[in-house]
Amino acid sequence: MPNETEWSIQDIARSAGTTSRTLRHYGDIGLLEPSRVGNNGYRYYDQDALVRLQRILLLRELGLSLPAIGEVLEGEQDTTAALRTHLKWLEQERQRLGRQIESVKTTLRKTERGEQLMATEVFDGFDHTKYEKEVTERWGADAYKQGDRWWKSLSAEDKKAHQQEQKDIAAAFGEARAQGLPADGDEAQAITRRLYEWLRPAVRAVSKGYFAGLGQLYVDDPRYGQYDEKHGPGTAKYIRDAMTIYAERNLSE
Repeated sequence: MPNETEWSIQDIARSAGTTSRTLRHYGDIGLLEPSRVGNNGYRYYDQDALVRLQRILLLRELGLSLPAIGEVLEGEQDTTAALRTHLKWLEQERQRLGRQIESVKTTLRKTERGEQLMATEVFDGFDHTKYEKEVTERWGADAYKQGDRWWKSLSAEDKKAHQQEQKDIAAAFGEARAQGLPADGDEAQAITRRLYEWLRPAVRAVSKGYFAGLGQLYVDDPRYGQYDEKHGPGTAKYIRDAMTIYAERNLSE
């Protein structure tokens, strides 16, 4: 490496497990500018660029498109705060994956021994309690009860209409993805607003964290696999991206 505070594009690509071509593309679209370009045309990156690339790669892990990542980075000028958010998410993922690993180990061991399985063991790590916890902390212990009361207050016809709207929204997302419309575009965001409005009657206040967390469930929770099955591969991630972008643009903490 040239020195302690600057790295060549080849060094960065090797360390990050990516390619020089990818890094040049990030620079061409304004996502990751090199700190300087040498007389020979080589690109060099300083420490700030390294941190920005780390954030880009973390957001890519979430499935966000490059335009969406650009918007997120533009809206998070406080690098330290952004990294704390990333770290919190990664720690939550590590805990969840650890529980899933132990759950599969237990299932395998008991299956091999012919022992009785317990549902709480089989599905440990596959729940979305972290989002339930957030709702409880933000709106109180009766948040879910409120939704249940609202649902029970509907007539059979209203319930059917509400369920149909959910199906129509999912189909609209699938069509938008199939047409190649960007998740951050006007069409996809209009569909996302329909989803937001669909949620509001059951949830008193839909925060940025709640909406984005719900979007992540479309990818994390196996029960949401139906969206890819019914509307084409990639629909769940497309919905998640659109919800994350909508939350960043329109909702408060």
